[in-house]
Amino acid sequence: MRGLEESKNFFLSFGRDWFAERCPEVFPRLAFGLAGHGSECFGFDDDISRDHDFTCGFAVWITDGDEERHGFELDRAYASLLREHSPGDSGKSSKLGESEHGPCRIGDFYLRHIGLAAAPETWQQWLYTPEHAFAEAVNGEVFTDGPGVFSAIRSKIAEGMPEDVRLKKIASRAVAMAQSGQYNFMRCHRHGEPGAAALALTDFVNACVSMVFLLNRRFAPYFKWKLRAMKTLPLLGELAHPLEFLLCDPASPGEKDAMISDICAQIAAELVRRQLSDSSNDYLEAHAFEIMKKIRSPHIRALHVMEG
Repeated sequence: MRGLEESKNFFLSFGRDWFAERCPEVFPRLAFGLAGHGSECFGFDDDISRDHDFTCGFAVWITDGDEERHGFELDRAYASLLREHSPGDSGKSSKLGESEHGPCRIGDFYLRHIGLAAAPETWQQWLYTPEHAFAEAVNGEVFTDGPGVFSAIRSKIAEGMPEDVRLKKIASRAVAMAQSGQYNFMRCHRHGEPGAAALALTDFVNACVSMVFLLNRRFAPYFKWKLRAMKTLPLLGELAHPLEFLLCDPASPGEKDAMISDICAQIAAELVRRQLSDSSNDYLEAHAFEIMKKIRSPHIRALHVMEG
């Protein structure tokens, strides 16, 4: 059983009634669930994941006002729940690990993950917040949310990126793929710099993964889960396999260059199919400038094509 399912079962079996009985005044205004850091929040955990920073539990998300009035009461209730119905032992703790369990202010949860106490309000906040931060803010599951405050912010993050920002990011990824994969990968090999070629290949893969997530209107998680998460996407998710080949297979540079060309051709075709570009060029830099023309905001359109 995956960690997210365990957490939900623990909440439904013990946690929900426990808080309803011990915190009846505030219970209807609480949100419960699991989201944020950790492979279990993405649904990607396995037996290996349990060797560090893992324990069964759930979050109790509360408003600032309720935290001031009921914070101690909720902390005590959660601690007593764990003592009475121990969900199991945790693995080793990492200094970089942070628990997503127990009572937490709604604003603090989002502040911890995206640097803002609520959904972004400006295009700058949308453009410059890392995609993996947004992914952590909207992963996992909300088990129940009486007032809907937590879920409303979550939905706005998941669905609210301005189209101009998405287009700017897609243009930036197109240029990055062109520069790192279509242009520099083989040039680095011809210069006798295999290490630089490997770095160019890594940049190409990262840019391509982000591109595919953006085309799906989703956020790419941090590096550890990028390719695995990409395989679940309905649009171009199958490109995760050739991208993994580029990184892992000992094929010749020429074979990898041919695969890069094929991947870029598929991306270019999708950009045209989505009416984001009308260029017939397989070199993705040409598509980037076509995409830039579709950005309505003069401030965003004036940014360097690679920015974002």
